[in-house]
Amino acid sequence: MLRQRPYLVEALLAIGLIAAPFILPHLGFAPDTVNRILVWGLFGIGFDILFGYTGLLSFGQSAFYGTGGFVAAYLLTRAGFPYVLLALILGMIAAAAVGFLVGLVALRRTGIYFAMITVAIAEVFYFVEFNPLAHWTGGENGLPGVPAPTLYLGFATVHMSTGWSLYPFLALCYFIGIVVALRIVRSPVGAIFSAIRENPLRAAAVGHSVHTYKLAAFVIAAAYAGLAGGLLGVLQAFMPPDAFTFETSGQLVILTAIGGRGTLFGPLLGATIWLYLQDYLQGSLGLGASWKLVLGLVFVLLVAFLRHGIIGGITDLYRWVSGRAAPAGTEETASLPGFEIGETQDASAAGTGRAAAVAPPPARRRPAPGFTGPILHATGLCKYYGGVVANADIDFSVNRGELRGIIGPNGAGKSTFFKMLTCEVPPSSGKIVFEGRDITGKTVTEVCQLGLTKSYQVNQLFNRLTVRENLTIAALAELRGKFRLDLLRSLRTFPGLREQVDHTLELVNLVECRDTPVAQLAYGEKRRLEVGLALASSPTLLLLDEPLAGMSPSERAETVTLLRSIGEGRTMIIIDHDMDALFNLAERITVLQEGRVLVEGTPDEIKSNAAVQEAYLGGVHGVIDE
Repeated sequence: MLRQRPYLVEALLAIGLIAAPFILPHLGFAPDTVNRILVWGLFGIGFDILFGYTGLLSFGQSAFYGTGGFVAAYLLTRAGFPYVLLALILGMIAAAAVGFLVGLVALRRTGIYFAMITVAIAEVFYFVEFNPLAHWTGGENGLPGVPAPTLYLGFATVHMSTGWSLYPFLALCYFIGIVVALRIVRSPVGAIFSAIRENPLRAAAVGHSVHTYKLAAFVIAAAYAGLAGGLLGVLQAFMPPDAFTFETSGQLVILTAIGGRGTLFGPLLGATIWLYLQDYLQGSLGLGASWKLVLGLVFVLLVAFLRHGIIGGITDLYRWVSGRAAPAGTEETASLPGFEIGETQDASAAGTGRAAAVAPPPARRRPAPGFTGPILHATGLCKYYGGVVANADIDFSVNRGELRGIIGPNGAGKSTFFKMLTCEVPPSSGKIVFEGRDITGKTVTEVCQLGLTKSYQVNQLFNRLTVRENLTIAALAELRGKFRLDLLRSLRTFPGLREQVDHTLELVNLVECRDTPVAQLAYGEKRRLEVGLALASSPTLLLLDEPLAGMSPSERAETVTLLRSIGEGRTMIIIDHDMDALFNLAERITVLQEGRVLVEGTPDEIKSNAAVQEAYLGGVHGVIDE
């Protein structure tokens, strides 16, 4: 429905915000409570982009909430700045700038370490507000006298002081915040945010600058927090020092978890429930300070029984009633509005969907000026782990258009060698030249952008996204480069994206399951998608790490046919233990033993080579498990 009516969400929100002042008082909501809900909801939009969409759990959002609030409040009180709206914008910019600086430090770590850094940063900001900056922030007294906005209409002046008179201004701020956030998550940047949440390793491997996108999400969240902090001062006519406290950050996490993360509206719904119950428990039931105990129990119950929050629970219920629930044992799909890239080709119109009928797309990348010779040339590659030699003195060259196989017994160093070629691990010594460029020491993202891409031995997919969405992530890296801040650009109309994704679907024979979540695919389909993720970025050199691993005989036969068709007109390097299949596919074979090149030659030469037979203890036909 959202594909046919892309602005339905915005329209329904506008209707809801207009109707709220007429409905909510009859449900027991005080005007100040409604206004606080809007401030928390706006605060939570940025946090949900950071946590729900990008997967970064920050407990330091209070630092930016307080920064934006105190900058705006200082301008409007002690500095005598007369323009409320401009002061709020300046506070938001200050918070975003602080978020950028903090993000440079905090994003050097991931997981629990990132979360702990944000906690420490929030505590630092709280200490600084109370001590060194107390002259500007008022210390424990805060900044009183923050004015409310005034609207000049020419024929009349509208004073928005408190209560329902301030509601239209806060509702408008929230509406604009949601509209901008929806544009962000529907943009290519929003799609990449979700890919980072699902699998940052693979997002980097297909060519996206993961660290830079994380920093962008961090700054966006800080900007939303700064604007919300400024609105808090306007709402209360006073900027309180507790805006910087850890409790503020913790409450934001709770509200988002209650409403549902990854929805944008979750924090608003969570704040509605939390603040209404707070008023009811304290006022109507007279529980005093005990309200926190009751709300704590409510939070535990909601998290325990609604793991996706209230909005997620409603969505799950709708899927169950409509018969669209995911099969038991699979993860729920996390499709985002940003992946609606237009109507795709119908499976029946795609022919048989066999890769052999599909021509490879034209190469978009070009080699370095003056390039001649092998497409990939490695000299003297060595890799040491302490005293252990993984690879030593490897010289290796691949010509354009060649399909090269790499084999070797257990512990031969094949995986380490592959990782050095794709710059996943740096060599201890040696040099790697790709299309005339020295790529030694570059990152996996940089070499992918140059046209060197690999598939993984163990599937590295975006499991909660669909097949088409997975390929969209990879195609975006090739079409946009490793980083572009096109936050407000619609993914649905991105030129060339749909065609490239549809073409890759046909190449790997996944047209019929293009809208299936990856978690629901069969193993053979996942292996083909793993290859498809590498293909979707239009590589000039494709490295496949054990593409036949773990497959049944029928799946192996189908995949061999697929690899043969993909190899037409492409340069490929394949590692696999199915040597019969590899001898059938490759033009030349490189054999590794004990981290060194043992021999190179045609498949027939390798089969009859005495040194190779000795390395494999007499067996080169069949499958060898690493």
